[in-house]
Amino acid sequence: MRQIIFIAFAFFTLPAFAQTPKKNKFDLSERAADHFMLQISSDHWTNVPDSIDSHIKGFSRGGNVYLMLDKPFKGNQKVSVGLGVGVGTSSIFFKRMEVGIESTTSKLPFRSTDSTNYFKKYKVATSFLEVPLELRYSSNPATPNKSFKMALGIKGGVLLNAHTKGKNLKSNSNTNINSYTQKLLSKSFFNSSRFVATARVGYGIFGIFGAYNFTSIFKDGVAPDMKLYQVGITISGL
Repeated sequence: MRQIIFIAFAFFTLPAFAQTPKKNKFDLSERAADHFMLQISSDHWTNVPDSIDSHIKGFSRGGNVYLMLDKPFKGNQKVSVGLGVGVGTSSIFFKRMEVGIESTTSKLPFRSTDSTNYFKKYKVATSFLEVPLELRYSSNPATPNKSFKMALGIKGGVLLNAHTKGKNLKSNSNTNINSYTQKLLSKSFFNSSRFVATARVGYGIFGIFGAYNFTSIFKDGVAPDMKLYQVGITISGL
């Protein structure tokens, strides 16, 4: 709740500051009004029970790509609003565990494979169609490739895809059985939408970002109340 209040405060107070009358000294005629924003992240779940957390292994990661439109404030060109559309993805990797998203049970099964055959590589992956909204600051908006930048934002998304993927089946004694890939698709246990708070800071086209999901990954009652957060790098023109 404190994060929501902080973001709301920023969105209502910074525009007022941005509209304070002052002489604009930046020529933005050559600056593009739209741009791509690419993000690569390290992904994590919060509130994970020990029985599940002990099986989350490897580099869980995500990737986001957005087409953004940027609109500077007339009163202060250092501050602008960015609005866009794109896709956000996440993959959480497990070792010696399978997640039964294809199950018809009322609870989502998290099945340990400590004593059975298992996949050497196994992940739960999601992708969302997202609409990000950012309030931005640039120290020199006329030369964005040589400018300090920061942004606070929110984004809403709808679930496009949810699947598990297992590769390279091995026996309990760690011998190879076969190298086939198993991919199972089902959205039945996942929340169909999400609401995310975002922040980023950087210089030039490179920066770091963080994103925290206020919405649980899974529907109420089918799994623990786990949420996704991402920390990573951003490549963005503005």
